[in-house]
Amino acid sequence: MNIVVLGASGRAGSEITREAAARGHTVTAIARKPEAIPTADGVTAVAGDASDATALASLLKGTDAVISALHHDIPAATLLKALRTAGVPRLLVTGGASSLEVAPGVKLIDTPDFPEEWKVFARNGIIFLDDLRGETDIDWTYFSPAALIEETPRLGAFRTGTDQLITDAKGDSRISFADYAIAMVDELEQPKHSRARFTAAY
Repeated sequence: MNIVVLGASGRAGSEITREAAARGHTVTAIARKPEAIPTADGVTAVAGDASDATALASLLKGTDAVISALHHDIPAATLLKALRTAGVPRLLVTGGASSLEVAPGVKLIDTPDFPEEWKVFARNGIIFLDDLRGETDIDWTYFSPAALIEETPRLGAFRTGTDQLITDAKGDSRISFADYAIAMVDELEQPKHSRARFTAAY
């Protein structure tokens, strides 16, 4: 499969790029600083600015799917416009955990322990997801991680869900960047959450 990874120099984007290439996909890895993109067979590093929908569209032509590991300060509308212009049918997005439910009708962002300094970024992710939910042309998937996504070893085993935060027996919600990447590329290869959100955690 020919795919594009946006934000390929970041922690999640780097792991997703490596995982997709290791499975034999052809990856165009785009970042503002392409020198920071991991090198691997099948990976082409490209400089690009995803905030410019027209310029981005020119980099996406001929692609089967786009995986965005960008921060949510770039609106969903910008990415969707680029995909439509380029004729790309599918978008997978690295999302945030803040909109996951911890109880019926109660989102993680609304809990007392949610750090105040994270809320501005978290709200951008919630807005992004809400905007995707109105999209009917592009086949999108929004992947919310566990509450904590960490630089810990790859385990290759995790649980998946939809709109509820997944926690372990201690009440912790965790996953490594490496296992997050596995779940993302699994979804790329075997779609189970078309125009929907899913989550994964240990």
